[in-house]
Amino acid sequence: MRMSTLFVRTLREDPSDAEVPSHRLLLRAGYIRRAAPGIYTWLPLGLAVLRKIEGIIRDEMNGIGAQEVSFPALLPREPYEATNRWTEYGDGIFRLKDRKDADYLLGPTHEEMFTLLVKDMYSSYKDLPLSLYQIQTKYRDEARPRAGLLRGREFTMKDSYSFDVDDAGLETSYQKHREAYVRVFDRLGFDYAIVKATAGAMGGSKSEEFLAKAEVGEDTYVRCTSCDYAANVEAVQVRPPAPTSYDAVPAAHAEATPDTPTIDTLVGHLNAAFPREDRPWTAGDTLKNVLVVLKHPDGTREPLAIGLPGDREVDQKRLEGQLEPIEVEAMDEAELAKHPALVKGYIGPGVLGEESTSGIRYLLDPRVAEGTRWVTGADVAGSHVIDLVAGRDFTADGTIEAAEVRDGDACPNCDSGTLESARGIEMGHVFQLGRKYAESLDLKVLDENGKLVTVTMGSYGIGVTRAVAAIAENTLDEIGLCWPRHVAPADVHVVAAGKDEAVFAAAEELVAGLTAAGLDVIYDDRAGKISPGVKFKDAELIGVPTIVTVGRGVADGVIEVKDRRTGERNDVAVADAVAHLVGLA
Repeated sequence: MRMSTLFVRTLREDPSDAEVPSHRLLLRAGYIRRAAPGIYTWLPLGLAVLRKIEGIIRDEMNGIGAQEVSFPALLPREPYEATNRWTEYGDGIFRLKDRKDADYLLGPTHEEMFTLLVKDMYSSYKDLPLSLYQIQTKYRDEARPRAGLLRGREFTMKDSYSFDVDDAGLETSYQKHREAYVRVFDRLGFDYAIVKATAGAMGGSKSEEFLAKAEVGEDTYVRCTSCDYAANVEAVQVRPPAPTSYDAVPAAHAEATPDTPTIDTLVGHLNAAFPREDRPWTAGDTLKNVLVVLKHPDGTREPLAIGLPGDREVDQKRLEGQLEPIEVEAMDEAELAKHPALVKGYIGPGVLGEESTSGIRYLLDPRVAEGTRWVTGADVAGSHVIDLVAGRDFTADGTIEAAEVRDGDACPNCDSGTLESARGIEMGHVFQLGRKYAESLDLKVLDENGKLVTVTMGSYGIGVTRAVAAIAENTLDEIGLCWPRHVAPADVHVVAAGKDEAVFAAAEELVAGLTAAGLDVIYDDRAGKISPGVKFKDAELIGVPTIVTVGRGVADGVIEVKDRRTGERNDVAVADAVAHLVGLA
């Protein structure tokens, strides 16, 4: 790739619409160009990285016996109707009609198509286990595409599916894919964590995410300080307190608490008017009831009340993770007015629940366990109930994991550890889907006894275009991109620094030798008014792992070899240069 003819333009300034470092540098270094919000054109340098990532994925998928197929991106409505995902996806997919008024969508994911393909071709247990995969473009109508390639509307994804006769077979297939993913992400060359995750709208049971560690990541995960527990915050399950006796707790009593519509004002009033003997009242002693509206995929709206300790907030993403594909909105004043039993700032359990006067479904945080004692709204303005005991004085319609997870929270998995949080970019996700899609689409095979059994499935995804951004984000520095060698667009970036013909002649000879030795080379052969300083800045921005400067040292028989990541520089004899650089690669 000669810089004089390579289809690339580097930028000195950050693009105004670039939000995160990887996005800025991929644009500045000429890897991608924006076509529309969340949609990008891939330029030669970007495609070179993308293809190397795809190659690594193919190596490892083929290595576990998975076979590659390719589905169309334009898909008919009927399979998605059969699984109800035509409705469940809501506004999240691109829908269109053909000239005959038939409904189609641009594929966001292909569970249905894989299932139907296997159903069409296989009918016996002897055909299984089977694993199929594809690397293909997907489409999702993101409401807020952001961060460049990290959340786009068009993206490339590797999705694979395993098909087994029974759950034991699924477990084996799942572990093979998981181990292959570990090898893929090790080869991609960035720091990552494997964490427990929710299955969400995909369905199924066991689910894990592979997260690239990055401050700009949209996912928050937690690790235990003592054991090996790690989970996306959406998948954290609070260990509820053991039921406690409430025999000695006084009867619940309503008290006047004027001008206390917030937790802070309530706690201040309690400590002034109703001081405790053992300790001051805190926000954690109060029961806060948060009202939201659930927007179902079919457009129906449902109010929901969530009861949680007053020192916690509802985590919107965590809540939506429990309810996916349902969307969640805060209850506004207009919606609140439809429920006259609700007194803003003083809402208590007395008017909540499907059997109550409001009819609003009421779910509790697991910490609000039987026997726990609370102060909460009395459903009358300026009044709260003290000594309200869960299980004695009120019940709910169920529990929900919706409260924020905080550093220092107790580990759900061990008795001694606490949780600490970090952020990451979701790179891969593995699911044990089970029989959800096979049942919906009637995928069955004859078992060894001649009985029809429903096939059990696993689903395994890797965000390929997202991997480009995640690797960039994980390895860049203050001056540019800094690719791991396995995915870099080239092995060596040769810079001809000078105007002497001898410099260019030596550089040409070196490039020829490197190419003959099988290395991929970017050669900055630009002459004329392009200064060495500009060439060096471009080389550092583009981020190939080894930068070679052919300059004045040629007269003394040496070139300079720089490690882009460490900045280390060494003079190498021209005669030894090819062998030396091949050794680095």
